[in-house]
Amino acid sequence: MAMTDLLHAEDIKKAVGPYTAVDSFDHKKFFQMVGLKKKSPEDVKKVFHILDKDQSDFIEEEELGFILKGFSPDARDLSVKETKTLLAAGDKDGDGKIGADEFSTLVAES
Repeated sequence: MAMTDLLHAEDIKKAVGPYTAVDSFDHKKFFQMVGLKKKSPEDVKKVFHILDKDQSDFIEEEELGFILKGFSPDARDLSVKETKTLLAAGDKDGDGKIGADEFSTLVAES
């Protein structure tokens, strides 16, 4: 399944665009702009599984660094600071990774 099966390509392009500068990523604004906040819980979990590149049922810190590329292959990687900020926002149980339910909560809080 591709991200564009769940989200509009134009929304993805508009959402990724503002985050070309290092340390500019704001997950709350991004999830709203990309249209993820309006999606059903089932669709949010499908997006989670696309972002979970190693299919471990978790998005680990390394995978979080590539989250923008999960939406658009030509997007940049997150900086270490942005990755740690996103992990801190999403990792509710403190295990160092984000599960599907934590991801859904992170999107809902946006």
